[in-house]
Amino acid sequence: MLIVLGILFAVAPVVVWMTIARTRPVGFAIGGTLLAGAVLLISVQQSWIHAPRPDAHLLFAALAPLVIACGAGLEGRNENLRSPEWTSRRNGAIGFLGMQFALTLVVGLLYALMLSEGSDAPPSKALPSLPPGISMVDEGIGCGSGGCWRAARVTSGEGLSRSEIIRELGLQQESCRSSGWLLDWRDVCVGARDNDTNVTIYARWGY
Repeated sequence: MLIVLGILFAVAPVVVWMTIARTRPVGFAIGGTLLAGAVLLISVQQSWIHAPRPDAHLLFAALAPLVIACGAGLEGRNENLRSPEWTSRRNGAIGFLGMQFALTLVVGLLYALMLSEGSDAPPSKALPSLPPGISMVDEGIGCGSGGCWRAARVTSGEGLSRSEIIRELGLQQESCRSSGWLLDWRDVCVGARDNDTNVTIYARWGY
């Protein structure tokens, strides 16, 4: 269900533009731009492109109306294209896209507020990738006074020692990177610990 809603969200501006486009040059240019944006957003939704989904939705919802407004402005200069019906469709399109942006902004702000509570752990994809010869034993989530984190025990099928595993993973020191662009201001930090009997890799939020 969420997949269908995400696709509808992405293609809605394209459909809206189709209802008000009147000239081929402007129509194809604006429609192609919106379609390219929809494909990129769907790619983010499906994790084909790795990018913060809430930020991507907010940017798309903000930029799509601007692109359509530019197209409507270019076509509106032609007196022969103006008509009460076209003006009504244009105003309806602006209203629909404005509502879409407002809803996206509200949901985004609620998402940001949820992040401030620190009750979630980084996703599994935040854990560092494992090279050949190193496999995951188990994975879990822990929480404490500093927030929640995701951890996994790893082992070597090639007889590597714990220090060699950490070196092979490139996690001798903890490293942090940005988690998002606009709505998610946190850093996600990854590292590894030698627990005397095994190696644990982890991902935690950095503030």
